[in-house]
Amino acid sequence: MFVIIGWLVALGCVFGVFIAHGGNIGVVMKALPFEMITIMGAAIGAMIANNQPKVLKATMKGFGACFKGSKYTKARYMELMALQYEILQKARKEGLMSIEKDVEEPHSSAIFSKYAVIGNDHHVMEFITDYLRMMVSGNLNAHEIESLMDSEIDTHHHEAHAAVGAIQRLAGGLPAFGIVAAVLGVVNTMGSVGQPPAVLGGMIGSALVGTFLGILLSYGIFEPLAGLLEQKVDEGSKELQCIKTTLLASMQGYAPQVAVEFGRKVLYSTERPSFSELEGHVKGKK
Repeated sequence: MFVIIGWLVALGCVFGVFIAHGGNIGVVMKALPFEMITIMGAAIGAMIANNQPKVLKATMKGFGACFKGSKYTKARYMELMALQYEILQKARKEGLMSIEKDVEEPHSSAIFSKYAVIGNDHHVMEFITDYLRMMVSGNLNAHEIESLMDSEIDTHHHEAHAAVGAIQRLAGGLPAFGIVAAVLGVVNTMGSVGQPPAVLGGMIGSALVGTFLGILLSYGIFEPLAGLLEQKVDEGSKELQCIKTTLLASMQGYAPQVAVEFGRKVLYSTERPSFSELEGHVKGKK
């Protein structure tokens, strides 16, 4: 929703001021379809040539994610930490082997089934259960596990960031393709030098629309999308860091209630629940 509002504000200001100053919007609109096909067609073709199929697929998915609200809310994080608290509490009271079945079959686990928001996220569930499985196996070195977790989070971040990079490169190439379209317009104009000045002026104006459109699409449309998607990627990494911090605290001997407090502290302040909110939620789930 905010993406659409932002675009409307940007386009409204650009074209509104142009019209208010007496600009002939008809010249722009007449050239717009042809310039748009030239610029966007060339840019999309270059993007396809520049990226692997998996990155193109992730980029299309990323475009869709930009128009959706963030799933990383306070309520989600409270569910995540309540899940970790309950599974760690069971391990502390009954021993690590007591959670083996929960870890191996999370979808049939009484604990995991209570937290559908987290349970339906395959990547998060895999991250949690993989490291809980290592904890159950025993003989773990916390520093080695931390290094492994950091490597996995870093891999996840770079993989998710590939779509951001693709959109950024697309935005970076649009002004250049706008110049290409403008040059072609000038070449077309030079081939019609015998036409009346009014006709030549219209042709030059149409050619310049290409440069204008390339810059506007780059900095007004696609660069903001890349920035928004990058923020969403960072949020995904932050969730994994929360899990990492909680599990490492548990491995180092801290009680579950203290371990989830470690995890709570790494969250962004805008989504971080207070200590009392988290405690009340955990007790309610129990």
